[in-house]
Amino acid sequence: MKKQIILALSVTLIFFSCKKDHPKDPANFKSGPWRAVLDVQDNKQLPFLFEVMDDQTLKIFNAEETIDVGEVEILGDSIKIKFPVFEGYVAAKFVDSMNISGSFIKESLDRIVPFKAAYGEQDRFEITSKPIHDITGNWETVFSQDNDADRYIAKGSFTQNDNIVSGTFRTTTGDYRYLEGVLNNDQLQLSTFDGAHAFLFTAKVTDSTINGYFYSGNHWKEPFTAKKNETYELPSEDSLTYLKKGYDTFEFNFPNAKGEQVSLKDSRFKDKVVIVQVMGTWCPNCMDETKYYVDFYNQNKEKDVEIVALAFEYAKTKEKAFKSIERLQKKLKVEYPILLAQYGTSDKQKAQEKLPMLNHILSYPTTIFIDKKGQVRKIHTGFNGPATGQKYVDFKKDFEGFVNELLLE
Repeated sequence: MKKQIILALSVTLIFFSCKKDHPKDPANFKSGPWRAVLDVQDNKQLPFLFEVMDDQTLKIFNAEETIDVGEVEILGDSIKIKFPVFEGYVAAKFVDSMNISGSFIKESLDRIVPFKAAYGEQDRFEITSKPIHDITGNWETVFSQDNDADRYIAKGSFTQNDNIVSGTFRTTTGDYRYLEGVLNNDQLQLSTFDGAHAFLFTAKVTDSTINGYFYSGNHWKEPFTAKKNETYELPSEDSLTYLKKGYDTFEFNFPNAKGEQVSLKDSRFKDKVVIVQVMGTWCPNCMDETKYYVDFYNQNKEKDVEIVALAFEYAKTKEKAFKSIERLQKKLKVEYPILLAQYGTSDKQKAQEKLPMLNHILSYPTTIFIDKKGQVRKIHTGFNGPATGQKYVDFKKDFEGFVNELLLE
């Protein structure tokens, strides 16, 4: 751990060292397509594609997703790329006009992943041979099947066009967002990178099974196995989290950025339908959910409905946690309150201690629906984001229909 912290400080010091240590003029980030790779375990590389625009901003591509990155700082031959909403950033140096090399860093978690990027390359993964299978469809999936502590289930949904594969894994707590890759012969490779997620999947495919490994950054690796099952469905997201016996109401009392304590007893929530979002600014599924909630709130805030978010942050200090909250609020234009429920860890057991009326915090995000009388009417675990296609459409329809039912009561 000490080595990681020292390395993080070293990378930061390299970038922010005095100008006299750098060329007089800053390097030019060459406009056009770039291919980046992150070094993960087992000597594997996690690739993603981005484009540098004429104004030196970036666009990152994952299947149907495009992420705009506007915070790019160049000092001499050093570059820092800070990703929107999330705290992660790349600190690197220009090797030459066509190559950069450095690290992807998440300071609060003391995580550092080797990073490099090359100009002009436009293939996420190399296509080397024709695929002998087509994985289009649904897959009943288990991660860490032989480890009871880490085991969990998922549903894989994929579309294949010749070698190119896109889709996602949806778990009981959310989805793995936009995965993209290739199937060469019987070898599957998928990846995504969004500034928080850095996911790589490698596997061998048969006509009815997929068996391989999932890598998250360079800190996590686990096996997964999947079998073709077009009718497979996950358990209902509305049945996983509930009020414990002995509790009939939901309560909280947490501070906002101004230091004001906010609770459900406040006048702004009285006689209103209240949607409580349990989330974290570091969580990509929470970001997807927040984007949707912002749109919903803007269209319905004149009605008797309120949204309040409870943020569980792994930032090491309260100040850094609020800075992350304020950054998310500004970037996504969040008008409803986001309160700091916890900082220093995103541990779900610690989070459950802050909300003891719940049987557990199984997922970030989790949404609690409270009616005008203050009664909990439903708790929804996880979030099926836009990468899940029809599931996302169904979620929005169910969400809006249920809230409208509560408003009519």
